[in-house]
Amino acid sequence: QVQLVESGGGLVQAGGSLRLSCVASGRDFSNYVMGWFRQAPGKEREFVATIRWSSGSIFYTDYADSVKGRFRISRDNAKNTVYLQMNSLKPEDTAVYYCAARATLAYGRWPATMTDYWGQGTQVTVSS
Repeated sequence: QVQLVESGGGLVQAGGSLRLSCVASGRDFSNYVMGWFRQAPGKEREFVATIRWSSGSIFYTDYADSVKGRFRISRDNAKNTVYLQMNSLKPEDTAVYYCAARATLAYGRWPATMTDYWGQGTQVTVSS
């Protein structure tokens, strides 16, 4: 059974930092591109960041323009975990953040509708 389990969300003041974690289990994710999406109330789920690796090392990362330079996606192969380090948080970053996996040999961002597996989501709230 495939599972993506997120953790690390919470309440933080503007300018603060949080680190989200996503532990993947249930299959070999080496041929999956992993990523983070977020969904704010009344809005569609949107792409945040993605990471693709090859032979155990980082091959490609991409970020939404709104988070570029503030967020960093990374992976720990030994722990089968993907991280999203979020710095300089803004109130507009408030959303439920979802870990996502897509079975593809391609790399780069993808539409939420093409995701194969989702985590349960973790709430991030940034106060002004």
